[in-house]
Amino acid sequence: MTDTFKISPLIRITLLLLYVALTAPLPFLSNFTHAAVPASWLTVGLAIGFIFLYGALSDRVILNDEGIRLTYPQWFPSFFRAGWSLAWQDIKALKPRVTGQGGIVYYFVSKNSDRAYLLPMRVVGFARLVKQIEERTGIDTQDVRPLAQPWMYLILLVFTLLLLLMDSWTIYTAFTLNIS
Repeated sequence: MTDTFKISPLIRITLLLLYVALTAPLPFLSNFTHAAVPASWLTVGLAIGFIFLYGALSDRVILNDEGIRLTYPQWFPSFFRAGWSLAWQDIKALKPRVTGQGGIVYYFVSKNSDRAYLLPMRVVGFARLVKQIEERTGIDTQDVRPLAQPWMYLILLVFTLLLLLMDSWTIYTAFTLNIS
């Protein structure tokens, strides 16, 4: 039996919109301020950045009878973010680590190597994912919780939408002053 877990649409949309909100005014402001970097270069660079961000947010966690695997789309270059695979019998433990911001992330520790594999926490059905990991490995996952809760991304989405409104005003102003 194979089960696939994709990144949460709320997280994906929020982060993609945040990227747009932070970068969309730059080409317009470049024209308005007569910056050394042409607006066309900025536009191409920002479009490429958007594509790479989209690819990075397209990871999938695949569980099957053999193990757990994190994959990215085939079009996404593996030198940016390589996936990984770990057989169920190779998983020794699930270790918590404190992040720089005080949150907790979890890593799979392998029996066969010193490598650790980050447990993906931004997927839809995280509780179901953790339950299946516990069933297949016997590791107690009772205390495993996602790093960020959905309400945090909802707040970020609201502020991102407000920022997009400000961007619209900035772009409108740049066009209006440029025409005058």
